[in-house]
Amino acid sequence: MKIALLQVAAADTLDSTLEKGVSFCRGAKARGADIALFPEMFSSGYRIYDRPAADWIGEAIPADHEFVKAFGALSRELNMAVGITLLEAYETGPRNTLILFDRFGNQVLHYSKVHTCDFDVERNLTPGDDFYVADLNTESGPVKVGAMICYDREFPESARILMLKGAEIILVPNACPMEINRLSQLRARAYENMLAVATCNYPAGVPDCNGHSSVFDGVAYPPGGTGSRDTCVMEADGTEGIWTAVVDMELLRRYRREEVHGNAYRHPRKYRLLCAERIEEPFVRKDYRD
Repeated sequence: MKIALLQVAAADTLDSTLEKGVSFCRGAKARGADIALFPEMFSSGYRIYDRPAADWIGEAIPADHEFVKAFGALSRELNMAVGITLLEAYETGPRNTLILFDRFGNQVLHYSKVHTCDFDVERNLTPGDDFYVADLNTESGPVKVGAMICYDREFPESARILMLKGAEIILVPNACPMEINRLSQLRARAYENMLAVATCNYPAGVPDCNGHSSVFDGVAYPPGGTGSRDTCVMEADGTEGIWTAVVDMELLRRYRREEVHGNAYRHPRKYRLLCAERIEEPFVRKDYRD
């Protein structure tokens, strides 16, 4: 399963961003990609800091906008799945959204960021209400795909729920500096759930971003091998470009059948406190919202 991470900055206008995005998708197909993924909120370039909220909220587009439809048509033309991201217009306020089209141009996943950064300007966004997994038909075969967006990765529950729903690959659009600690979170999500995590970030030069898109395949102890291996299949540098990685689905599926992580030996009856809604010191924050 070849995944292309489109580490690309948005252009100055929606039309120019569309044109640039289409070009990068064509480049991904030329490299043999099964799935192409954009960074977080590509329609607006995630330009929400150091601007009045009213300005960037006005850039939200509906999920059926021609910008989005263009990538659906492109996925069908290229016979390649495309994960396009957008600032989505929504009745209770804009959402940070990923829409995944399969290689036939069908929308198979519509996910909005659950863990919005409410300690900052993302408080103006409407959080998503659930995590979803889709059956994705690719040229390399079927795969179960889920999604997280940026800050979602900092909550183990996000990837855990997707694993429990059957996800084999988690797509993660991103917009922040990917340093050792955040990369370690992605590595951990892949390791503990025995699945692949593919993260696409904006390149260096985009404010508060530095590239380093990555793919972790989660296979720490190869069946039949000795010892452990680095689960990082690919880590980009900071430059704008198309970065590809191959996930060996046969190896991953065998690993999931045989290894000890994921849902193999969990004791969920003993985890009831995880569902408690109370928040106590030192974690009480005045700006917390459900």
